[in-house]
Amino acid sequence: MQKPIVKAFFDQGTWTFTYVVYEKPNTPCVVIDSVLNYDPKSGRTKTKSADEVIAFVKEQGLTVDWILETHAHADHLSAAPYLQKHLGGKIAIGSHIQDVQKVFKGIFNLESEFPTNGSQFDYLIEEGQDIYAGNLTIHPLFVPGHTPACMAYAIGDAIFVGDTIFMPDVGTARCDFPGGNAKTLYQSVQKILSYPDDTRLFMCHDYPPTDRPIAYEATVGEEKRKNIHVHQGVTEAQFVEMRNQRDQTLEMPVLILPSIQVNIRAGHPPPAEANGKTYLKIPFNVL
Repeated sequence: MQKPIVKAFFDQGTWTFTYVVYEKPNTPCVVIDSVLNYDPKSGRTKTKSADEVIAFVKEQGLTVDWILETHAHADHLSAAPYLQKHLGGKIAIGSHIQDVQKVFKGIFNLESEFPTNGSQFDYLIEEGQDIYAGNLTIHPLFVPGHTPACMAYAIGDAIFVGDTIFMPDVGTARCDFPGGNAKTLYQSVQKILSYPDDTRLFMCHDYPPTDRPIAYEATVGEEKRKNIHVHQGVTEAQFVEMRNQRDQTLEMPVLILPSIQVNIRAGHPPPAEANGKTYLKIPFNVL
């Protein structure tokens, strides 16, 4: 089985990991879940996190074939278009992004010409429809629950799980966003945990509950033994009850409103208005 090299980049502002996955230097690679730095107080963006990825890709002599999103994130803006401009590659996401676009077009009352067919992305991925980066095979897994469109990507002995599951002492993703479902998430986690125990799992985020260092990698076996929400023995009914109760106590992510509007556009901002400026919407008493 392939054992790809995985380089992780941590964005402290959003607790997000971006991954560059490749076979060896001077080969094709994929970038998963990039971050565009955004200041919610000023509405300004910076490219510090993305520039770190670009520097590494160039240093290793890599060629970017794919810029993958696990889902339309609610906690950070995607830097996919910026990376594509500097490194090339196709921006891709799971085909169910269309369902998410339909929901949020209504919530944000987006422009009538905003398409909800996923055409903002270069490629829409279907479950089981493998894609390739050189000798690496990327096997997509449909893992809804956190959102209706979440994907995980199995590459050799590694799975990039998005927000489906976290480090064992953190648990699992919330399910109270539009289209989320705790029962569905439980089933998606079981799909991931059906892989061999030594399969490496790479998280999209880490929120340490103690003073332990930031971490991003666990194994299927570790999750089955230790995950505080879905360890072996936890039934679907128990999980759904826990998840629904816990989600009622959680605040909305700081960047959910700007993130969703940008990420359902494949990382592009809304179209400029008559004065040449771009604006994001704040729905009042909606979410």
